[in-house]
Amino acid sequence: MPREELHDRLSRRLITGDQVMLAHVYLKQGCVVPRHSHENEQFTYILEGALRFLVGDEAEEIVVRAGEVLHLPANVPHEAHALEDTLDVDIFYPPRADWLNKTDSYLRKK
Repeated sequence: MPREELHDRLSRRLITGDQVMLAHVYLKQGCVVPRHSHENEQFTYILEGALRFLVGDEAEEIVVRAGEVLHLPANVPHEAHALEDTLDVDIFYPPRADWLNKTDSYLRKK
């Protein structure tokens, strides 16, 4: 699985089936994934490191650390901040079309 560099603090590897997408996401400390939402249900499993999520209209703060999982329902706005160098596994249903066709410009900015 090739590793795609989105910018100097964020990269990923994708595996896609017919109905589900799995991604290894590598975030360097200080990386911010800007607030966004998508039609896909998402699970984020932290393998190494920690992410601080701001979730929903009220921007509820949720810190997820190695060994923990966060579930994000479809269409719920969220953002993530890497508290340290982090490796996570993101699982999406259905697969993220914007990731596959590289129209995910919000991720490609520092």
